Amino acid sequence: MATLQHGERLDVLETRRRFVRVRTAKGLEGWTDANYLLTQQQVSDLDRLAEFAARLPSQGAGTVFDALNVHTAPSRQAPSFTQIPEKGVVEVLVHRVSPRFAVMAPATAPPVKAKGKAAPPSKSAPGKQAKKGGEPPPPAPRPPDPPANWVDLSRPRAADLPGDPEAATVAAAAPAPRPATDDWYLVRTHDGKAGWVLARQIMMSIPDEVAQYAERHVITGYLSLGKVGATDKDNWLWTTASASQTNDFDSFRVFVWSTSRSRYETAYIERNVKGRYPIEAQTVPGEEGKAFSLVLEDKDGQVYKKTYAFSGYRVKMVAKTPYQEPPSVPEVRTSRSFEEEVQAAPTVSWADKLRDVRKRWFGR
Repeated sequence: MATLQHGERLDVLETRRRFVRVRTAKGLEGWTDANYLLTQQQVSDLDRLAEFAARLPSQGAGTVFDALNVHTAPSRQAPSFTQIPEKGVVEVLVHRVSPRFAVMAPATAPPVKAKGKAAPPSKSAPGKQAKKGGEPPPPAPRPPDPPANWVDLSRPRAADLPGDPEAATVAAAAPAPRPATDDWYLVRTHDGKAGWVLARQIMMSIPDEVAQYAERHVITGYLSLGKVGATDKDNWLWTTASASQTNDFDSFRVFVWSTSRSRYETAYIERNVKGRYPIEAQTVPGEEGKAFSLVLEDKDGQVYKKTYAFSGYRVKMVAKTPYQEPPSVPEVRTSRSFEEEVQAAPTVSWADKLRDVRKRWFGR
C-alpha cells in the first residue's frame, strides 16, 4: 500500500502475532511486520543513547564502504532504525565484541496429531495418492530389532585401543571452540543519532600517507597532534589491532612529518599492549607541544590512564593515574510489545474514516 521512510511516526491500531496494523500520518492503514517497528519505549531509549553519545570523545572519523544499517544493539538480530549512505562519514565512539549468533531457545517437540484425522495427500507426488474408494496403502514394515550382542559388535571403541585413554583425556580437557564473534562500533552520525554498526564495514579516514603503514593491522582510532610548521601536514597518533579481541587496540604509534624527506616517520611506538578507548588530546602545564592520553592495562592487571607529552620527535610519559571506569552505555530494550500503543491509540469513528477517504479522493 505504501513505502515508509526511517523515522516516520505511525499509530498502532491492532496486533496479530508478529504483524501490526498501523495508520500513517496521511491516513493510510495497513499491516506490517513488527520487526520493522520500534516501540515508543525503544525510541525513548534511543534518545537517551544519543544524549549519552553526544558527551563521548570521538576516536576518529570513519567512512562506510556501502549503505550501512545502524542497529539499536551490537547484534545482527537487533532492529535497524536508520541507514548510513555509501561513503557517509560517522564518528567512532565505543568498541564492543559480541556473539555473531543470538542464543536461541530450545526447540519444542512437534505437536501430536489428533487421532482419527489423516493428513491430506501431498499434491507434489501424484501417483502415490490412494485412489478414491480404494484401500489405503499398507503400513511401512517395522525395522528389525538389534541383535542381543550389539554392544560386543560395537567394539573396539576408541577407548579400548592402546594409548587412546590418554588421548581421550587430553581431548576432554581441550577448551571448547571459541564461538564466532563480531566487532561493533557505537557511532555518532552528523545529525546526532547514535547506534551500533559492524566495525568491518567502516574504514578510518586517516590520510593514505599514514594508513599505508598499517601492515595489515586494523586502524581502530586516530588523533591529530597538530600541524607541522607552515605546512598542511599533521602529526598523528593512531591505535591498531591485529585481530578481533576484547581490547580496543594492541599497539599505538606516533607519526611525524619529515620536511626534509617529505614523508611520515615513526617517532614513537608501543606494541603488545592492552588498550581501551578513549584516546584524547590533553594539555600538560609546563610542556611544549601537544599531549595525549591513553587507557592501558599494566602487567599487574591494573588499568591506568597514561599521559604522554609530544614535542618534535620526542615522546615521553608525564603522568600515570588509576583509571576510573566510565558509566556503561545505555541499552535499548528489545521488547516488542505494542499492547500499550494499541490501548493508547485514539479511536477513529467510521464517519471520520469516510471523511478522510473523501478528502483524499476529491480534495475536500
